[in-house]
Amino acid sequence: MKKFMNSAAILICGVLALFFHHSLLAADSRDKPNVVTTVSPITNIVQNIGGIHIRVTGIVPGGVDSHTFEPVPSDIKTLQAADLIVMNGLDLELPTLILAEKVKKATASILQLGNRALKEEDWRYDFSFPREHGHPNPHVWLNIALVMRYAEIVKDQLIAMDPVNTASYQQNAAIYLAKLQKLDQAIFKCVESIPENNRKLVTYHDSFAYFAPRYGMTVIAAIQPSDFSEPGPQEVISIIKQIRESGVPAIFGSEVFPSKVMAQIARESKAKFVDQLSDDALPAAPNHSFIGMMVHNMTIMTEALGGNPTCVANIDASNIPF
Repeated sequence: MKKFMNSAAILICGVLALFFHHSLLAADSRDKPNVVTTVSPITNIVQNIGGIHIRVTGIVPGGVDSHTFEPVPSDIKTLQAADLIVMNGLDLELPTLILAEKVKKATASILQLGNRALKEEDWRYDFSFPREHGHPNPHVWLNIALVMRYAEIVKDQLIAMDPVNTASYQQNAAIYLAKLQKLDQAIFKCVESIPENNRKLVTYHDSFAYFAPRYGMTVIAAIQPSDFSEPGPQEVISIIKQIRESGVPAIFGSEVFPSKVMAQIARESKAKFVDQLSDDALPAAPNHSFIGMMVHNMTIMTEALGGNPTCVANIDASNIPF
């Protein structure tokens, strides 16, 4: 009988411990601010600054064209539950922005990072994003100096929303900014290793408008027209001529924007076609991070243009725990 009572007591204690454990987890989950983000780089930046103190939901799936993404019905509930909605801005996520403004709760804020990080006179317009259409090139995150501004803005917004965890957000931001600083320096070294005549970019999607002037490169052409269709015959002929005249050794595509035209242009211009650059899709583990994406890009780009791809070999692409 005594043995039975001891066993019962142990069982009850175990059940109670399990109950309290789940209760604490549930309370912890309820207490965390709910942050909704859009494209993968923005999601990852927010996760690294917020760490364990926030819950982050990215609504644009990895590998999906962020320019043509339309939120689905299930995203309404996600946006309604948000305490903070973080977007890149610069008109990248207009359908999501319009929906968020309609359905968000009154206390929730919408943070458009690009609009905060850049003055309007610094917005860039180009072939894929012509000024007459009114929508600037939104690919700010490929310029690491501007990503550091993003990180500071995110840190300040999280502190304003959740001041109890100010010290943690400040510490995470300091760690993350130090990583970004090293990445920024490494990218300069990558470009310096590329022969000067090869520091030219021809890409399918015009993602490098903020990257190129930062690091001393020139965007020669972008293949994809502003309506995100395939280029016409005359445009293709013009691009081939540009590549031949500039002597670009490689042109770059992306898995997110598959294009048969790119292979044709490469063949006729005698340039190497590399289809592995990433605009916003994060690489697989162990480097599943924004910094990992940039390391991947610079390794491929530098090697294809005749530089030393080991320039980013020592970059820490790991995430701060979240």
